Amino acid sequence: MTGFTTRPEILGTFGVVTSTHWIGSAVGMSILEKGGNAFDAAVATGFVLQIVEPHLCGPGGDLPAVIYSRKKDKVEVISAQGPAPAGATIEHYRREGLTLIPGDGLLATVIPGAFDGWMLMLRDYGTMSVREVLEPAIFYAEHGHPLLPRVSATIKGLAAFFEKEWPTSHETWLPGGRVPKAQANFRNPALAETWKRVIAEAEAKSGREAQVQAARDAFYRGFIAEKIDAYMKTAEVMDASGSRHRGVLTANDMADWSATIEEPLTYDYHGWTVAKTGPWGQGPVFLQALSILKDFDLAAMNPDGAEFVHTVVEAMKLAFADREVYYGDPGFSEIPVAHLLSETYAAERRKLIGADASFDLRPGIVPGFEAQRDLTMSMLGADSKTGAVYEPTMAHLSEKRGDTVHIDVIDRDGNMVSVTPSGGWLQSSPTVPGLGFCLNSRAQMFWLKPGLPTSLAPGKRPRTTLTPSLGLYEGRPTLAFGTPGGDQQEQWQLSFFLRHVNHKLNLQAAIDRPLFHTAHFPSSFYPRTREPGSLMAEESFGSDVLGALARKGHKLTITDAWTIGRLTAARRDADGLLRAAATPRLMQAYAIGR
Repeated sequence: MTGFTTRPEILGTFGVVTSTHWIGSAVGMSILEKGGNAFDAAVATGFVLQIVEPHLCGPGGDLPAVIYSRKKDKVEVISAQGPAPAGATIEHYRREGLTLIPGDGLLATVIPGAFDGWMLMLRDYGTMSVREVLEPAIFYAEHGHPLLPRVSATIKGLAAFFEKEWPTSHETWLPGGRVPKAQANFRNPALAETWKRVIAEAEAKSGREAQVQAARDAFYRGFIAEKIDAYMKTAEVMDASGSRHRGVLTANDMADWSATIEEPLTYDYHGWTVAKTGPWGQGPVFLQALSILKDFDLAAMNPDGAEFVHTVVEAMKLAFADREVYYGDPGFSEIPVAHLLSETYAAERRKLIGADASFDLRPGIVPGFEAQRDLTMSMLGADSKTGAVYEPTMAHLSEKRGDTVHIDVIDRDGNMVSVTPSGGWLQSSPTVPGLGFCLNSRAQMFWLKPGLPTSLAPGKRPRTTLTPSLGLYEGRPTLAFGTPGGDQQEQWQLSFFLRHVNHKLNLQAAIDRPLFHTAHFPSSFYPRTREPGSLMAEESFGSDVLGALARKGHKLTITDAWTIGRLTAARRDADGLLRAAATPRLMQAYAIGR
C-alpha cells in the first residue's frame, strides 16, 4: 500500500538528509558530499536551522538525539538538556510572586544545552573540524537568508513589545527599526561574529578533538558564558507573568555542566524496537502507547478511519496521563518506567479504551506511588485551566509561541541521527548583548509545588516534550524520524509509525495522511492548560469520518487540510537502499538524497 503522495519518497544509496527547512537539508547533504558522516551533517544542519528557523530554535536552546554509530554498533541517546541553575529554587520563584513559571523571560531559563550537545556529537562521532561544521551557519548569518513568512509575522507581532521591553531583541530582529519583510534577505551579523570567535579560539589548539574542546570552553567557560553572566546580573525584564524579573543563571552554572551520553529506553512492537529518550523527555509516552495498542488489530483498520483515530487517541490520553504523574529527571526521582512498560500494566490500561471518547484524566496506579499520584491529581485539579496551548507549528492558532525543529540523517555506512533541537527561539527572552542570540524558556515545564518528579530544583532537568525516534527492525537500525510540535510530537509520530508499520505505507505516504491530536492532558507550556476530550483533526479525513468521531463524543475541532504536523523520516533497508521523506505542511521541510 503506497497511496497518493505530495512528493516522491527520496531513494538513494549514498546518503539522505531530511529536516524542517530546505536550506538545512541542503547544507547537511553538502557535508556528506564533502566526505563527512551523518554526525557531521547533523551538526552543520543544526547550526544552520538556528539561523533560518530562529523562531523555532537557537544557540541558547537544547536538544536530545537518538543516534546509531556503525563503529560502536550501538544505539545511544545524547542528552543536551540543560538543568535548572543553582539559584532556581521553588522558594525563590515563590518570593518573586509566581505560582507558575512564565513561558518567557529570564526566570524561565535553564543552562543552554544545544551547543555542548552538538560539540559532543562532533567530537565523539563526527570526523570534521569546528570550522567545517560552523562555516555554513556563519555564511547565512553574515550574508543573509530568505526570511520565512512565519518569522516575519512573529517579529511583527512582537515589535511593540520588543521596542518597549526587550530593546536588544528589537535591535536584532528589527534592523533599522523596521519589521523585516517575508522572503527578504535577513542577516544576523552579531551571531556570525560570535561563531567566528569560537572558531578562532578553537583553532588556537592543535588537533581536532582539542579544537572541539576549546569551542566548548569558549561557550561554557569563556567569552560567551562571561557575556551571559554579565547580562544576567543586571537585566530585569518583562515576562508573561506581567511583571519584570531578574534571572538566576550564572557563569558558574554553565561552567559546571556538560552534555551526556545515555542508554535509550526501548520497546518491542511487531518486529520493531523503538528507541527513545528516558523519562526526562516525553519519549516513554510513545512506548507506553505502543504497549497499549500492541494487541489491537490496527492493520485491519482503515488508517484514515474513525476506528483507527479513536483507538490511537484514547491510548495517547492514557499514556500522557501517566506522563503527568510519573515522568521526570531520574537523577532526582524514582521513575517506575519498567512497571509502566510492563505487559501486565498495559493490559489493564488497554481495558479502559471504550467505544466513546474519555474526558477524565486517568493515570494508572503504580504500587508505592499512590501518594505521588494523589498529590499530582490534587495539584492539577487546583491549577489546571481549560483551553489548548499550541506552538507555531499550529500556525493557524498562534504566531508568537516558540517551537522546535527536527533533523534525520543516514549516511552510506549506516550511521543514523534523529535529533530534535529546540528552545532559545527569538520569542524566549531578550537577545544577549554582543552575542546575537537569546536564552531558552525550558524552566516553564517545572511545577512550583514540592514533592513531584517535575518540581523545580537546582540541577534538575525539566521534563521536556523533545522526543526524537530511532527504530530497529528485527534488531537492525532502520528508521529515524521525528517532528516539532511540543505535546503533539509523540502523537504525530505515533500516527506516522503505525501507518508505516501496520499499513505498509512508504515514508512519504505515511507522512502525507491526515493528522490528528488531542490536548486532553495538561500542556507542558505556560499557562499549563488542558482541553478534556478534545480532538483536533484535519478536514481531509472527510465528513463521514469526522462525523463518526463526533458521534463517539470527541470534542472535535476541524482544521484546514495540511495544517497539522511537521514530520520528517529517513530509512535504511537491509540491502543498503536509503529512503527519506518530509512533510509538505508549512511548505519548508525537505528531504534530499542520492
